[in-house]
Amino acid sequence: MSRYAAARVYALPESLDELIGPTSHTVILPRHIDWGPHYEYDLADEADLLLMYERVIREAQSTGDLRAHLNADLLRRHWTDLFLPAPARAAWQARFPELSPAAAAA
Repeated sequence: MSRYAAARVYALPESLDELIGPTSHTVILPRHIDWGPHYEYDLADEADLLLMYERVIREAQSTGDLRAHLNADLLRRHWTDLFLPAPARAAWQARFPELSPAAAAA
């Protein structure tokens, strides 16, 4: 793991219920989250949805970013499929134990 990933502070919501982002259509992320080439994420395409969620979780600068782009139901459904830095996954699972692998298996 890189020193950056280990030292990075990740934005976290107070509650998963505040994540009321879109569940359909296409999304274009703001430049401070996705600074690469212009890309539209089609939420009907699972690969696009996963990629968008990974980018938002890694790069969000505020809870407002999380609320605007993540949806709690989609996050719960796809949590185990997301490729995230270990510190980001640990921070989210510490705040929201229902996202932990043990909770998902129950």
